[in-house]
Amino acid sequence: MTLYSDMQSAMVGKAFIITFLLAIITAAPLSAGEIKEEEGTIFTLWPLVDYRDSPTEGYSNLSILGPLIKFQHRGDDRDFAVRPFYFGTDNRRIGTAAADYLYPLASSDTSPESSSVQVLELYQKNIYRKDEEEKKEKGTMIFPFYISGRSEKYGPYTSFVPFYGDLYERFWKDEYHFIMFPLYGRTVKKGTTTSNYLYPIFSTTVGEKESGYQIWPIYGQSAKQGVYNKRFVICPFFMQEESGLDTDNPTRKFYLLPFYASTVSPKSSSHYYLWPFFGHKTDREGNQEEWDYFWPFWRKVQGEKRTLNSYLPFYSLDQRAESSKRWIMWPLFKHEEIGSAVFRQNRDNILYFLYTDDRQSWPKASGEKRRTALWPIYIYNLNPQGIKSLSIPAPVEPILDKEGIEKGWAPLWRLYQQKWNDKGDSAVSVFWNLYWHERRGADIAYEFYPFLAYRSEQKQSDIKIIKGLVRFRDDDGRKGLTFFWLPFGFHWGEKVGMVARSEP
Repeated sequence: MTLYSDMQSAMVGKAFIITFLLAIITAAPLSAGEIKEEEGTIFTLWPLVDYRDSPTEGYSNLSILGPLIKFQHRGDDRDFAVRPFYFGTDNRRIGTAAADYLYPLASSDTSPESSSVQVLELYQKNIYRKDEEEKKEKGTMIFPFYISGRSEKYGPYTSFVPFYGDLYERFWKDEYHFIMFPLYGRTVKKGTTTSNYLYPIFSTTVGEKESGYQIWPIYGQSAKQGVYNKRFVICPFFMQEESGLDTDNPTRKFYLLPFYASTVSPKSSSHYYLWPFFGHKTDREGNQEEWDYFWPFWRKVQGEKRTLNSYLPFYSLDQRAESSKRWIMWPLFKHEEIGSAVFRQNRDNILYFLYTDDRQSWPKASGEKRRTALWPIYIYNLNPQGIKSLSIPAPVEPILDKEGIEKGWAPLWRLYQQKWNDKGDSAVSVFWNLYWHERRGADIAYEFYPFLAYRSEQKQSDIKIIKGLVRFRDDDGRKGLTFFWLPFGFHWGEKVGMVARSEP
């Protein structure tokens, strides 16, 4: 056993020494293994290290092990990633920071005004601060078991589901109170108190000129004088309701399902017979009528603001004042349009996310944006700054267009990436910079690691074979050839500028 361990240790040691020597040979000295000019630095040791900086743009990026580890600095923004486990960005000048932890598992967000942490939206903690001396916890949640926080009106609150709890100004109610839920619970909204016993079976409603009770699903009724009246019997088969009695549009509903259902008010009315086989709606305010036959497959809407002809799954066209939606052989093809003076959009979908083409423009701002994706092959983007990009493959982005996917996951599977603009500037990366190519105006640089590297800018060019094992340079006419990363070699010719100065 000891002999086997010694052999293993020796093998690991030899592998480390060989790897280290190869790294030294291929990296070479700074003058031979790195492309460095005043415009910036590019140093590669694929797939271990890839470093690039541009002092004129305030940009630097260090990638370790391809896309796995990233350090990036652009202006005041700093990014750090250990993909897919962590991606964080911060701006120390304005005091903001945001991070994703194995997106979408957890995230945090910090600013001078507040900070928040969430885990799958089930655990949440939010803190609001006016300044560093005064911090106030606004809420902590481990949904649905524990919720705490502070209400400006009612003060602090805490709940432990299902045993005991008090909540204020949360989840669309003013107050929640419960003990051994669903045995007992009470809610308050705008002065109306609803008490539940063995929720949702027994409940009572009490308020100003308001009362009600229910034994669900057998019978229930509630009323508020001059505001509403509600009643149901064997829910959902029979229901009768009057609402908005204190408004200019009182509404009456009557349901005897599945035979008949109606909703009538001064502004609109609807009647359904043997739902969903036939229905008719009238919107008097919008001068619009709708006919439904076996909803939602055969529908027709005719009005001043909307026209719809739907014969699903064969064809559907829905037109409004500034938008339209068309289906052909649903869900095979879908086309959507939005057109206004400030924003326009054309979107095509084939089989939902199999193929999407989304084109957006802002006529007054003279900007445009486009996103095209063929799942799982590629995704193409055009941003408002005129920069185009192509990524291959794209197994997730066509389905989930999320920033967290773009930052924390997508670089892991993008074998081919390209960015370019109409000025001719471009950047290409294959297999996480095993081969890369960059062009800025007349300046060009590319590398196929470790065999060939080339850079040309202004009147200088540099060619390296095996990271400088053989190197040829042309500095405005002054040429040089070196071997084995030696600082000396063969040189001939003179710089064009020097020749010009020597002439009489």
